Amino acid sequence: MGDMLIRDIPEPLKHEIEQAARKGGQSLSIKAIDLLRKGMVAEKEGRLEPSLSAWDAIRAAFASENAISEEFAQMMDEIEAERKRDFGRPVEDFG
Repeated sequence: MGDMLIRDIPEPLKHEIEQAARKGGQSLSIKAIDLLRKGMVAEKEGRLEPSLSAWDAIRAAFASENAISEEFAQMMDEIEAERKRDFGRPVEDFG
């Protein structure tokens, strides 16, 4: 087996991997190999998580804290639905 040196890993990411390794009773190297393998499989199978819209990301961050009212969430859902309907619309010719 070969070795790999990965430079400039952000400290929060390294800490997160260390915690996951500790929780699973694994070494940091074994956990990193496991995560890389899972990422490669997901990429090959095209199963990577779709990216979230900005609103979905904000909602996820604040929803667990009950910091978003139901009225605001409904209004944002309507805006997001309207934005999605806008995709594929012909672009006006301003020429």
